Amino acid sequence: MDQVESVRTPASWVVVGLDNGGTCNNATVLDATGRYLVDNLVENPSLVTEGPESAIEQLAQAFHNILELTSTPLTLVRAVGLDTPGPASAHGVISSKGATNFSMVSWHGFDIRSALEARIGLPVFYLNDANAAALYAHHQLFGAQAMTKSSVAAIVGTGLGGGVVSDGKVVSGAAGMAGELGHVQIPLHGVLEVGQPVPECNCGFTGDVESIASLTGIKKNLLPYWLTRFPDHPLAAEPLPQAAKQLRSYGEKEDPLALAVFAQQARAIGKLFTVAANFTDPDAYLLGGGVVEASPRFRQWFLNTVRESTELRAEQQAAATFALVADLDMAGARGAAVAALEAVQNV
Repeated sequence: MDQVESVRTPASWVVVGLDNGGTCNNATVLDATGRYLVDNLVENPSLVTEGPESAIEQLAQAFHNILELTSTPLTLVRAVGLDTPGPASAHGVISSKGATNFSMVSWHGFDIRSALEARIGLPVFYLNDANAAALYAHHQLFGAQAMTKSSVAAIVGTGLGGGVVSDGKVVSGAAGMAGELGHVQIPLHGVLEVGQPVPECNCGFTGDVESIASLTGIKKNLLPYWLTRFPDHPLAAEPLPQAAKQLRSYGEKEDPLALAVFAQQARAIGKLFTVAANFTDPDAYLLGGGVVEASPRFRQWFLNTVRESTELRAEQQAAATFALVADLDMAGARGAAVAALEAVQNV
């Protein structure tokens, strides 16, 4: 944190948001007036690969660091919002089979929410990271009207996360697994080329959104196919993992192979949003992930392609908004803070 002028002190009681990732934790503070006390990433190492004990200590360190940075007395903190990558239950219990960031056996079935709550002595409220980003994006878009609006968000990364927000609150579901939009199976007509293999997801499904609209989908399914169509492309000489990571930079240069891949991703998300339109008919469709961090011209092209691929009735087209997730690197911590603030205010 090197921009001291972007740090503010609290005007009232506060909540803290903690975003736990595979490499770093990110922390923020939100006061009761709805004001964030930092405008930048405030990070520390997450140490999740060292197991639960080390990771909980790092989360506690992130908590105390952000209070010190913002000159916030511990007595003003009412609650903490925590997000982690899934899968996990609605109450913050990591899947019994582990997860990408929690592969050690000691993480399997670990109650990370309760462990942090016991460590810091304050109520902790849990969301998965995509739900947290979706919640923040919803509140940023709608502001004072957030509690009367609904949205569906797709967050494209290594996988495809998402979130459904209704009346300003995340829909978590009975087991905490609502909003797992990446594993919604979609019709592939209009998405794939004739003769293109049906994409396979690491979850075991075929033809779900994540098998197409994710970095994993590019590496495993889309790029191998499109390189057969562009055999002389420079990426053909690269190992697939590296080639997949470089693809966005080619897309920003309007490279034909890259645009073909990203157009398929955008059309797949459009199919997903079409399904969402008939289930929830949201006020907004939100798009986040690596594409948001791309050049303005490219991300606008991608969002436009998603919009054009989403089949809405005329009434829905008139009522709905398509938008990009704001402040993506801070969205998780900020969304976790929003969830904690809402929980405190509803007690």
